[in-house]
Amino acid sequence: MKFIVKLFPEITIKSRPVRKRLIQRLGTNLDVMLRRVDEGIRVKTTWDRIDVHCGDGNEVLRDEVVSVLSRTPGIQAFLEVREFPLVDFHDAYERTRDAYAELLKGRTFKVRVKRSGKHDFTSVEMERYIGGGLNQHTEAAGVDVHNPDLYVDVEIQQDRLFIVTERHPGLGGFPLGTQEPVLSLISGGFDSVVASYMTMRRGCKTHFVFFNLGGHAHEIGVKQVALYLWQKYGSSARVKFITVPFEEVVGEILQSVHHSHMGVILKRMMLRAAERVADFMKIDALVTGESIAQVSSQTLPNLAIIDQVTKKLVIRPLVTMDKQEIVDLSKSIGTFEFAKGMPEYCGVISDRPTTRAKLDRVLEEEGHFDYEVLEQALKRVQVIAIDDIVEDVNAHATVEALTRVGENQIIVDIRANHEQEKKPLNMPGCEILSIPFFKLGTAAEQFDADKEYLLYCEKGVMSQMQAHQLQERGYSNVKVYRPEGA
Repeated sequence: MKFIVKLFPEITIKSRPVRKRLIQRLGTNLDVMLRRVDEGIRVKTTWDRIDVHCGDGNEVLRDEVVSVLSRTPGIQAFLEVREFPLVDFHDAYERTRDAYAELLKGRTFKVRVKRSGKHDFTSVEMERYIGGGLNQHTEAAGVDVHNPDLYVDVEIQQDRLFIVTERHPGLGGFPLGTQEPVLSLISGGFDSVVASYMTMRRGCKTHFVFFNLGGHAHEIGVKQVALYLWQKYGSSARVKFITVPFEEVVGEILQSVHHSHMGVILKRMMLRAAERVADFMKIDALVTGESIAQVSSQTLPNLAIIDQVTKKLVIRPLVTMDKQEIVDLSKSIGTFEFAKGMPEYCGVISDRPTTRAKLDRVLEEEGHFDYEVLEQALKRVQVIAIDDIVEDVNAHATVEALTRVGENQIIVDIRANHEQEKKPLNMPGCEILSIPFFKLGTAAEQFDADKEYLLYCEKGVMSQMQAHQLQERGYSNVKVYRPEGA
């Protein structure tokens, strides 16, 4: 089983040394992630592509490799291929016929041959030979060079023949780690999460800083989505998750600042704090999820005032996007349900917020603010490697985790549907409910108070976080199921 990875086009137009560096990093990233799938997978980089060799893998391995390749920044597309020695035209035709005969039944087609290396024939000559043979000796509906039902793709690299059995779209963008690192201000909502994804896709190692305004439940929710985002799109690089306790900062703003300027000044305080964190981490750019005029603090005059508080570059990937575009993108990257169920908190909502803040007035209002409160918040910053969230959650677990299921206990499998289908939870004699994590909040309302519900996920992180949230809502009969050895 083999895959040919096609590079994101912007990589191919770079200068020779830059292109070489980008390709090498993409190869390294793939090697790191694919070895987690199977130690036997081999990644080979060349000037114009990357080859992934999986040996004689099964369907499960194939699906996992496709999943990794489809969500790795830097890949435009990747081809699933069958590899053979290049013998002659007729052998190439027979190999292609064996691969495509069933797919061609009743469908029009066009053969496409792509070559690299020196040969005594042209790509068009081979296309005609293979196409003629398929047209005569299969049940295809004929050749259509303009609008075929199916493309028959063949690649030749030196003396090797590759029959393309399936083409998969890639994520695009630049390989993670090829651009400078950034610090993303993440709240867990649609905007900040999508903005973080966009910088990851563009090749920036994206660290997360969270300003906690709403207590432990909010922090748990944000850690969930940050961990998901990293695991899916950025796990080839280790990043940090930083928590800044901001409740007292909000309290000071409420006491000292006129209500019309609370939103702008809160954002300025966050950028001040983020700049200090970024200085410590030697990061030059901050990322936010702001979009022009989405809320009062995001008008152009207010954004200009907010930016003046920091010397860091403030990147706003969503600055001209509509809200629905952002929500739609969150659905496509898998973070919609996280953001939809995120605990909300806003302690500085004002009835008549300014949309055209003036620097003199802002500085006057900030003159009433006790900056010692901000300093104390920065002294209580918590930093954790994002891949250590798993261990951190379990080490500081506040919800009882059981290794066995007793009477009057029901297992609740909270994994996504596709995860449950891939690895079903087989527990003979136990009642198992299938409730994806994003439906738990509503489903819990139907829980029987006389029974205990044990939440299950593969690594125990999501179940621990979700159980904690439910217990904070009063569901004391919710616990966690962790099988022995898990």
